[in-house]
Amino acid sequence: SSQTLEAFGRYFTNIQREVCTVICIHNVSRVFDLEEQRVYVMRLLDALEVTDRDKRLKVARAILYLAQGVFDECDTEADVLYWSRHNVFLLYDMGIFTALLELLSMEIDNNQACSSAVRKPAISLADSTELRVLLSIMYLMVETIRVETEGDSPERKAAREAFKTELGSPLYNGEPFALLLFTMVTKFCSMNAPHFPMKKVLLLLWKTILFTLGGFEELQEMKVRMREQLNLSPLPEDSIKVVRQMRAASPPASAMELIEQQQQQKRGRRSRRPLVKQDSLDTYNERDPFKNDDARDEEDDPEDVDSGIEGEVDPLDRDVIIQPPPPPPLRPPTERVSFPRGLPWAPKVREKDIEHFLETSRNKFIGFTLGNDIDTLVGLPRPIHESVKTLKQHKYVSIAEVQIKREEECQSESPLLIGQGEEEVEETPAEILYLGMLPSLSQYVIALLKLLLAAAPTSKAKTDSINILADVLPEEMPITVLQSMKLGIDVNRHKEIIVKAISALLLLLLKHFKLNHIYQFEYVAQHLVFANCIPLILKFFNQNIMSYISAKNSICALDFPHCVVHEMPELTAESLEAGDSNQFCWRNLFSCINLLRILNKITKWKHSRTMMLVVFKSAPILKRALKVKQAMMQLYVLKLLKIQTKYLGRQWRKSNMKTMSAIYQKVRHRLNDDWAYGNDIDARPWDFQAEECALRECIEKFNTRRYDKNQNSDFTPVDNCLQSVLGQRVDLPEDFHYSYEMWLEREVFSQPIQWEGLLQAQ
Repeated sequence: SSQTLEAFGRYFTNIQREVCTVICIHNVSRVFDLEEQRVYVMRLLDALEVTDRDKRLKVARAILYLAQGVFDECDTEADVLYWSRHNVFLLYDMGIFTALLELLSMEIDNNQACSSAVRKPAISLADSTELRVLLSIMYLMVETIRVETEGDSPERKAAREAFKTELGSPLYNGEPFALLLFTMVTKFCSMNAPHFPMKKVLLLLWKTILFTLGGFEELQEMKVRMREQLNLSPLPEDSIKVVRQMRAASPPASAMELIEQQQQQKRGRRSRRPLVKQDSLDTYNERDPFKNDDARDEEDDPEDVDSGIEGEVDPLDRDVIIQPPPPPPLRPPTERVSFPRGLPWAPKVREKDIEHFLETSRNKFIGFTLGNDIDTLVGLPRPIHESVKTLKQHKYVSIAEVQIKREEECQSESPLLIGQGEEEVEETPAEILYLGMLPSLSQYVIALLKLLLAAAPTSKAKTDSINILADVLPEEMPITVLQSMKLGIDVNRHKEIIVKAISALLLLLLKHFKLNHIYQFEYVAQHLVFANCIPLILKFFNQNIMSYISAKNSICALDFPHCVVHEMPELTAESLEAGDSNQFCWRNLFSCINLLRILNKITKWKHSRTMMLVVFKSAPILKRALKVKQAMMQLYVLKLLKIQTKYLGRQWRKSNMKTMSAIYQKVRHRLNDDWAYGNDIDARPWDFQAEECALRECIEKFNTRRYDKNQNSDFTPVDNCLQSVLGQRVDLPEDFHYSYEMWLEREVFSQPIQWEGLLQAQ
């Protein structure tokens, strides 16, 4: 059982070495030239097609050993990584991925294994050995080829583009590769295949989507190109660069902390902070030049800091296991850091905001309105002219607004052509993926949220909950304290990786679908809302977030490739309890930021969903999340607080002025947005259910018009041409020929024809 807790490469060392020696490929990367390597890989490829299951597993392990970089022949970690990259490109060139895909499909359809796993009372690692080997090889190939390095040859760059196109195209049974993995997720969550290794499936699914659709930098480039194609004004700033330059703010102290500080000050003792682990982030931070020198004015930590993770604005492009960079040198206390003056974001104004402002002004000064006219300013005073000029200077038209307007035009111009596909849609990877996901999209969303709920640290174990630990629990449970500690760390790490993969996957899907078409994004977002994604994310953050950020659920000595190159140190209970040297967990911080961004995506500009944040009392939960002094995470927390501030009441705003100031300082300003006051909020008769229903109707019309090709609608055009109708070939059932004469006598000859009625109808 201890083998299951070792690193991935050490787990198969002995058996892989034996297999590779037998088939003369043990030194393939170190001795033979490229042509001889191809010959031996071809032998492996042929051996994968044998009927004996055990022999196929041995060959698959040999391929996995090659993909891991033949680590037993390497002396340094750099050598392992070099040969791993070399072998992965070689394996892809020889067609190994296609062969592995066929084996994976066969394992998914293995009904005997599924039924056997369903009947088992406890599922362990032994039930998913073949699946884990196949998924590990495929993950190594996708992740290695996806990451581009400076020394890549033109052949490798061409192979990367070919592999990217192959994964994103409907080449596997008419569907992209990601659809096969989504099918595995739904089968697991429906309890039809409880032995599927979900952690590996989700990681491979995330990296496949990231590879085929692109990360945040690719998204930014695509957004710039699309705005140029639509003749829209360029983006006011690069959001990635802006977030990189932002600095974290001191979080506001809670009422209990303020009372405790006052009591300790009365006793004449130094205030002791309950969140000592916050200092771990300070190692990577710099002093805030705008901090008040008076320590008594600070509500929490004595200095405002920003985390070094701010430089990683594209966290989806990070590897699964990444060591943090070394801390920057501390600045001398006399040096002042230069910081750009002004707001970090350019203000934005929507066209409907200008229309609303002019409508109010005309009613006030003239007594009548001009509809949607934003150019006529006759009769309005001079200050209104200046206000309109300022609003137009910051007017921003989004791609989503253009897409909504085009969809309305298509619906209004051709209501009788719905479903006929008159629009030419570009076959982008996002479009292909959405088309494949559309029939079962709700099942995919519900399955992902079920897994996220099962992996959340605040979830309690239930008998009817999903068992996500099938690919981490050994056959024999640990019997010593050391084994129990190792298993506990591995289980927690297992859950953290699942949360990381699901959060990154959902965020990628939302952002790419929103860029591809706004109603595709709204369809996924509405399914998330209906599946209770909002309370689920709030439940995730309703914990000691600082403890989660600074969790140490990893053992550095067992990290690959360190464990297969260096001597394995003796692990003790004391060393495991001490944890690693990292001051905070990159993985958990990454997951928290992703979940906050998902929550922002599905609630932005939606009053009904904003009210859900208020009803679920998210303000104190989000305010506690501000204790994590990391600029990106604080930004998305403040955005969520901003959209619901007007509903929280005057007393809340009065008691949280420091939070209000942080919103003013960090979040983009929307001119004419009354977010901080909410004067007539109770007088607005919003029908939240009608809002969601209207959006659902627009989404259904979009999906019907573009994707429903074979609908039976009353508006479907009918072919009235006699020649074309008689020329069509109609497949009739076999029994029709036997009863044709009876049918002809009953339906034609015995029925009198009212010729006068036909003439009158004409």
